[in-house]
Amino acid sequence: MSANDIRSIIEGGKARLGVEFGSTRIKAVLIDPAGNPIAQGAHDWENQLVNNIWTYDMKDVWAGLQDCYARMAEDAENRYGAKITRLEAIGMSAMMHGYIPFDAEGNQLVPFRTWRNTITGPAAEALTKLFNFNIPQRWSIAHLYQAILNEEPHVPQIRFLTTLEGYVHWMLTGEKVLGIGEGAGMFPIDSNTNNYDAKMVADFDALIADKGFPWKLEQILPKVLMAGDDAGRLTEAGAKLLDVSGKLQSGVPLCPPEGDAGTGMVATNSVAPRTGNVSAGTSVFAMIVLERALKKVHPEIDMVTTPAGMPVAMVHCNNCTSDLNAWVKLFGEFAELMGLKADANQLFGALYRKAMEADADCGGLLAYNYFSGEHITGFEEGRPLFARTPDSRFTLANFMRTHLHAALSSLKIGLNILLDDEGVKVDQILGHGGLFKTKGVGQNIMAAAINVPVSVMETAGEGGAWGIALLASYMVDKAEGETLEDYLANRIFAGMPVEKVEPDPRDVDSFNDYIRRYSAGLPIERAAVDCIRQ
Repeated sequence: MSANDIRSIIEGGKARLGVEFGSTRIKAVLIDPAGNPIAQGAHDWENQLVNNIWTYDMKDVWAGLQDCYARMAEDAENRYGAKITRLEAIGMSAMMHGYIPFDAEGNQLVPFRTWRNTITGPAAEALTKLFNFNIPQRWSIAHLYQAILNEEPHVPQIRFLTTLEGYVHWMLTGEKVLGIGEGAGMFPIDSNTNNYDAKMVADFDALIADKGFPWKLEQILPKVLMAGDDAGRLTEAGAKLLDVSGKLQSGVPLCPPEGDAGTGMVATNSVAPRTGNVSAGTSVFAMIVLERALKKVHPEIDMVTTPAGMPVAMVHCNNCTSDLNAWVKLFGEFAELMGLKADANQLFGALYRKAMEADADCGGLLAYNYFSGEHITGFEEGRPLFARTPDSRFTLANFMRTHLHAALSSLKIGLNILLDDEGVKVDQILGHGGLFKTKGVGQNIMAAAINVPVSVMETAGEGGAWGIALLASYMVDKAEGETLEDYLANRIFAGMPVEKVEPDPRDVDSFNDYIRRYSAGLPIERAAVDCIRQ
């Protein structure tokens, strides 16, 4: 497609926009009707640990969104000479779950409690037992019940509870809704009704009846919508919030807001049974679309859904590349000190490739990448940790390979339950996220970690912003009776190049050896948490 064709699409209001609030970056992707990215914008941001709570200030949410949109619009104008005044559709996505409560006037009652917090253990355990259904600590219902157990004074004032993308969508459209995939991370979903599980809702209301709160659970949760549903229109106030230049017109339809788990499934065409994807960035999670229910409840496995409502088993780990990123940044500082100029992509590429020269046992080195707690291994807090013996082979290759292994170790422990204990069958795993940007590294190590072939598409780096843009496109383009699975397979991914890597038996043995040492060394991490206070 020529630049003139793309300019006509943009100026004709036929482009679609997806925005995702990731853990370290807010990204906007503009796509054409065929799903091809045509312009992008990004804004870096970071969470803060405030009063021992991982959070983001809502002022940063809007400043970041506006900067991200402006950069995308500038990119479109620089590339094609086109100004964005109209859009065909918009979608909003964000990191999953968490807790943002509001009162009747729409005032936020407490700072945003993100997925990264591991402060809801008693609530998650009690609700898992009550429902006979695993309730992870990061889920909204766990945060709500923990606030009730803690007798927090804001709880009686709650009139609406949502997640980050649900909040942004509400401010842009006035609609209090969520896509079913993200709704499944607020409260368990009944796949027969595609709504919150009615019996569990009743059980929760009965559990807290003696508190006398002036609300019932379903009154404060967002309405659940399916992929393809119309989730409202961009209001005039919403248009001004999104585009501070005032060029963007209101009235644009928005698709149901989804979490990064759902958009990751879409971005990797992993919405059909026996497909799965792994998203590896600040956190790492694997999503496997199931053919059948699991044999039993596993506290390490979350049950959620695709954006179309199919049941999904999810292994979510709070920590992945944060510690890797910190070490790469340190090496970047050293490079600058030596008078060398290297951008982030060069640094990551060079160091990741060096890792592939490592010894099979990583030289005996050991690392734990726990910036925050990790429920898979039973840690409520984290301390990034590197350890070695005096006779370890302390080389750069071994050091980098160790940290790449550490980034995926918790995920492997969780996936072993699905693949080995439950016998779940997977035909393909697709990888996306920052870990897969360097060719021949992250993909190979992921294949070794899970001993399953891992594929990466050319769009692996586009991530969830592209995924939610595709969901916005599905909403406006779907034919009568066309499922999301068919739309993606036939219209978006048909003929798209896929690079598949089979697990190398030597790498599998190397990772298994590392996991044995990693598991045996967990008491070292426990001692660090106990002895190094924040």
